[in-house]
Amino acid sequence: MISKEFCAENLSQLPQLSSDKVQRVELCDNLAVGGTTPSYGVIKEAAGYLHEKNISLAVMIRPRGGDFVYNDLELRAMEEDILRAVELESDALVLGLLTKENEIDSEAIEQLLPATQRLPLVFHMAFDLIPQDKQKDAIDQLVELGFVRILLHGSADKDDIFKNIDHIKDLLAYAGNRIEIMLGGGVTAQNLQKLCRETGVKAVHGTKII
Repeated sequence: MISKEFCAENLSQLPQLSSDKVQRVELCDNLAVGGTTPSYGVIKEAAGYLHEKNISLAVMIRPRGGDFVYNDLELRAMEEDILRAVELESDALVLGLLTKENEIDSEAIEQLLPATQRLPLVFHMAFDLIPQDKQKDAIDQLVELGFVRILLHGSADKDDIFKNIDHIKDLLAYAGNRIEIMLGGGVTAQNLQKLCRETGVKAVHGTKII
């Protein structure tokens, strides 16, 4: 069975969803910049509404668009947003923190971990910016940090995802059962079956998956 995560920018799209169509919603704001943290009120209403439908909620924690290198002020803001998302009964948190060299910023992530209160953690498509020869090391780091899922496209330029089949298969084989690989960026209701069949991945994400 393919696990489907719908990417929702606001509350307006939620009434079209049902648990037989999607298992989870990633809630964010500002999709034009790749998604940022939604407001307190949006998270609260989404959590209540989706849980009544037996759909789980993953909340994006990202204070701004642009790169994924954050200063101390931004990290403190992320910590506060995490605390609020936990308080509002989010089921998972979506994060992506990199160093200036586009490697996993373990130090910054560790700073945020206490606030997460052991909620499942997802590393978002910032992963695609990590140099490909360092992505397996990044998988090891994320497993050690307690992440349960990585959202990726397979390349940083967001080209046709089918061009990335071999690389995705390689990463999936390396990840094994240690961490879930979820595909996003160009995944649609029309191509997701073929994409999962060709890669072996069993989880997809997007705004057009239903």
